[in-house]
Amino acid sequence: MSKTAFITGITGQDGSYLAEFLLAKNYQVIGLVSPKNDIGLLNIEAIKGKLILEEGDLLDEQSLKRIIYRHHPSEIYNLGGITFVPFAWEQPELTFKVNALGPLKILTLMNKLCPKARFFQATSAKIFGDSQTAPQNESTPVKPFGPYGVSKVCAHFLVQNFRDHFNLFACSGIMYNHESERRGLQFVTRKITSTAVKIKLGKTKELLLGNINTKQDWGYAPDYVEAMWLMLQQKKPDDYVIATGKLHSVKEVCEIAFSYLDLDWKNYVKYQTELLRKEEAEKFYGDAAKARKVLGWQSKTSFKQMIVKMVNNDLKLIKGENL
Repeated sequence: MSKTAFITGITGQDGSYLAEFLLAKNYQVIGLVSPKNDIGLLNIEAIKGKLILEEGDLLDEQSLKRIIYRHHPSEIYNLGGITFVPFAWEQPELTFKVNALGPLKILTLMNKLCPKARFFQATSAKIFGDSQTAPQNESTPVKPFGPYGVSKVCAHFLVQNFRDHFNLFACSGIMYNHESERRGLQFVTRKITSTAVKIKLGKTKELLLGNINTKQDWGYAPDYVEAMWLMLQQKKPDDYVIATGKLHSVKEVCEIAFSYLDLDWKNYVKYQTELLRKEEAEKFYGDAAKARKVLGWQSKTSFKQMIVKMVNNDLKLIKGENL
């Protein structure tokens, strides 16, 4: 008998890759699509016919109740939420409601309707804020800055509390930055690969960036969704850091993307002070030793391979605009 998984945020980067991953394992996959926060169905276009899509919203408890009651999922993956940090400063209340109250509603309903189900919460590494220790692991003290980080800390602690109090199988994946061909254009990696392709094709002349020396722990999204699934296959629920443990700079993204297109990035990148972020952690990379040991997980795709995949995909997409 096949398992049933319910994914919030199924049309996003992680949700669409997870849906493909689970379909390959013969799951029945239910996806939440929100008319209020519609990002389109492009990411799931190829698999749409294999999914059951249910209209609802993380803040609409009745819609969540209807879906969980109707499908009685064995696994629930909460990947929906506000993920772009600058937007969280523009809409702090909405960010907190979606990122913290959303998982609270799901956990409450799960406890009432399907307490034997298994729950995954996408927790961000931003819960560590400007950590004074590096690398960060599951024991690193949380010190969030900004509405986004605070909202994710709240969700993280809710998972732990529901796990301890109700004995639910609930896990948090403390996810470091992960990119892919499906990353939103507002994120710096995709902004670079997309603009580099546009420059190569003569569609634009420059790329505006903030601090190109900023470094991040960047992994590949399809590798990371496998870790989510592995967490829910264990005997005991727990929380795990999911990261590559390696730092790469924005400058390196530029070097790889532009050189792949036979361009010199220095001729096209311009600095824009408005794009500088006020808070940037210096040594922000994760230690995924626990995930390697317990889950048998590790990041498979190198940083360079990931950026090249993104450039190639943007070449197809942007050339396709001419058709």
